[in-house]
Amino acid sequence: MAAVGRNCHFRETKTPFRRKKMPFNLHWTFTVLIFIASRCSADEDHEMEEFLKREYSLSKPYQGVGSLGSSHWELMGDAMVTTDQVRLTPDKQSRQGAVWSRIPCHLNDWEMQVHFKIHGQGKKNLNGDGLAIWYTKERMQKGPVFGHMDNFTGLGVFVDTYPNEEKQLEAQKKRYTPRTQRIFPFVLAMVGNGTISYDHERDGRPTELGGCNGMVRNLKHDTFLFIRYIRRRLTVMIDIDGQHEWRDCLDIPGVRLPKGYYFGATAVTGDLSDNHDIISLKLYQLTVLRSKQEEEEQEEEITIPSVDNFELLRVGQTEEGMSAVAIFFTVLFSILGCIFLIVIGLVVYSHWQESRRKRFY
Repeated sequence: MAAVGRNCHFRETKTPFRRKKMPFNLHWTFTVLIFIASRCSADEDHEMEEFLKREYSLSKPYQGVGSLGSSHWELMGDAMVTTDQVRLTPDKQSRQGAVWSRIPCHLNDWEMQVHFKIHGQGKKNLNGDGLAIWYTKERMQKGPVFGHMDNFTGLGVFVDTYPNEEKQLEAQKKRYTPRTQRIFPFVLAMVGNGTISYDHERDGRPTELGGCNGMVRNLKHDTFLFIRYIRRRLTVMIDIDGQHEWRDCLDIPGVRLPKGYYFGATAVTGDLSDNHDIISLKLYQLTVLRSKQEEEEQEEEITIPSVDNFELLRVGQTEEGMSAVAIFFTVLFSILGCIFLIVIGLVVYSHWQESRRKRFY
């Protein structure tokens, strides 16, 4: 998706995608004009332009992809190139494949538009496992996280098509609470610092930054994923309804990603399978006019990926996920602990009273 310049001059977009607009009548026109005027006033100091970076982009006709020395992209595992797509995995069991950029990215601000397709013979919830888009320090490393290594360093955006936790709860004759119920496929993002593991059993819930449901399988129209990283803010949007309209998925400030990492796409199948196809990866460099304070902050070198207040997010998710049994035992042991302290206090007080009386005889 091509962004509109922040100086409020509307220019021709690079692709036909746009955010969803209101019905065009007099009332809404007046409202939209007021909104644009307010945005122009607020963002007049933050003009933004974007440029397609072909060395970090992958598109048809995929000339030389996978061959040594003749392409910026390298294939791994079961991935193969056809005339229409880079197929990461076929619709077969126990396959994994990847395509990785050979060139590290040193851009401060960027956005990636991913044109992908997931399809197969499996029915709903009888397919898997999903694909991932990466910006990580490591590349060409096979592993359990959608075909990439665990404990990775950088950013992963996952299109998860199989509900592992839900199936386990069903086997235990349990169900999600309405507050935590998810609809799969589910799109989520995670930042790793080399020590954080992706939790397959819980579909990445403990470490996710946010996400949204996205019914992307077996669609006749094109499906797109949009990832933007600007001013240390991560935004993910999807266009999966065939309306050429972006839908917000997550928007997280305070995301700190080092420069010099690699872009890649991976996918994996297990007992269940799907075709996971990448039609294109288009990376745009964003040129942003910054204030002096933002320039000073930008000069600070980031060496380890992190997210501001990430521990607070993890605490919130942990508390929300506590079961009734865990709450019961927590309360029970708290009460027993209080009783134990009271008894100890009474015993100590009794000995003190007795020794005090003895001093008078």
